[in-house]
Amino acid sequence: MSHKILWLSASPSLKRLNQPLLQHLSKQIDVLEWEYYQTLDEGSCLANAVALLYEYLKVHNRPIHLAGHGISGVIGLLYARLYPERVKSLCLLSIAAQPAITWHSHYYTQLHLLPCSRQQVLAQMALSLFGKRLPYPIKDLLEALDRDLDLAPCPHSLFKLNELPKGGVSMPLLVCRSQTDSIIDPMGQSNWLPCMKLEDRLWECPEGRHFFHYFYPELVSSRLLEFWQTVNSRSLNLSPTV
Repeated sequence: MSHKILWLSASPSLKRLNQPLLQHLSKQIDVLEWEYYQTLDEGSCLANAVALLYEYLKVHNRPIHLAGHGISGVIGLLYARLYPERVKSLCLLSIAAQPAITWHSHYYTQLHLLPCSRQQVLAQMALSLFGKRLPYPIKDLLEALDRDLDLAPCPHSLFKLNELPKGGVSMPLLVCRSQTDSIIDPMGQSNWLPCMKLEDRLWECPEGRHFFHYFYPELVSSRLLEFWQTVNSRSLNLSPTV
């Protein structure tokens, strides 16, 4: 594949959930991985993450395919809107048409409404995110989710839930969700339609909930590869002949 693939990772405590998909992709293509680490001393800010992604990518002399899940994909979306000439295509996994809708926003809503402790709400979130099919022991999973609330560049807090600008991007776009996802519901997916172009695509994985790419890496990998191949083929067909 002539253009490079960059997987975005801004949730260090949950990045192991990306590994099955990245392993499948790496059998077919070379995949780069960009990681963002936010310390407890830093204020949560998506703009900082986007600025660091720009610094990382400015040395690349060709547009790149970007992909990411959840808040990591949101960073890619914001970057693609600011620097469209640097992005070949964008693949978003588990991201609603209102990009600020994340598992974090659901957590803070539940914490505000329910007379429960942080750990109790996290336990309920684990069930919503994974159902009975947990990727690893519940204690480890709750610790990972707890750290993600502190380390991911989430725009929300207990005091305020923020929104982000809606809309699409100028480059080809693939938006994926699971049909069993309780965070990104069918409306959150279908609301992408008004801002999509002819070459853009929506795709739904039959199962897997919010982290469907962990449970069905081969299926998701096939869909991403097909999309990237289509984008590259279209670019070759549109290239001027000498």
